[in-house]
Amino acid sequence: MNKIDPKDFRNVTGSFATGVTVIATQGETNIHGMTANAFTSVSLDPPLILVSISKNANTHDLIKSNKKFSVNFLKENQKEIASYYAKKVPNPEVESKLHYTMTENEIPVLTDSLASLACSLWETYDGGDHTLYIGRIEQLEAKEGSPLIFYKGAYHNIDEGVISK
Repeated sequence: MNKIDPKDFRNVTGSFATGVTVIATQGETNIHGMTANAFTSVSLDPPLILVSISKNANTHDLIKSNKKFSVNFLKENQKEIASYYAKKVPNPEVESKLHYTMTENEIPVLTDSLASLACSLWETYDGGDHTLYIGRIEQLEAKEGSPLIFYKGAYHNIDEGVISK
C-alpha cells in the first residue's frame, strides 16, 4: 500500500467545494466555537448530521462532555467569523459581532448565520486524528442569503468568486 502524503491529501480534498460552518458548544464560562467544513447530513428519520472534529481541538472535548453542539452555516459576508474561529486569535472587533442565542436545551446558536442546527450527541466514532460526531437535530432554522464557500484553500462566494486567500 502506498503512503499518502498529508499535504497531497489536503490539496486533493481541497478541490471539493464546501460550505463553511461554525461548530459551537457551551464551555465552562463561555461559548467555544471552531470553523469546520467537514459536515454532512446522515439521515432524515431520525434527523442526523455528522461533523468531523480534530482530537486536538478544544471544542472536541467540550462536545464529548456536553453532548450538545450547534452547526451554523455561514453567510457570504461572514468570512471574518470563519477566519476568527479557524485561527483562534483574540480579535475584539470580530468578537463584538458574535451573537448567540441559547435553545431551550442550552445549545448555543449563532444568531446571524445562514442556517443553524442545534444537536444532541447521538453517537461517536473514531476517525484517526478526528472524532466523527453524529448529532440528532433538536432544532433548526434557515434564513435568506448566500453561503460562504471554501475551495482550494480560499473563501469564495457564489456571485463574485474568490474573496480571500
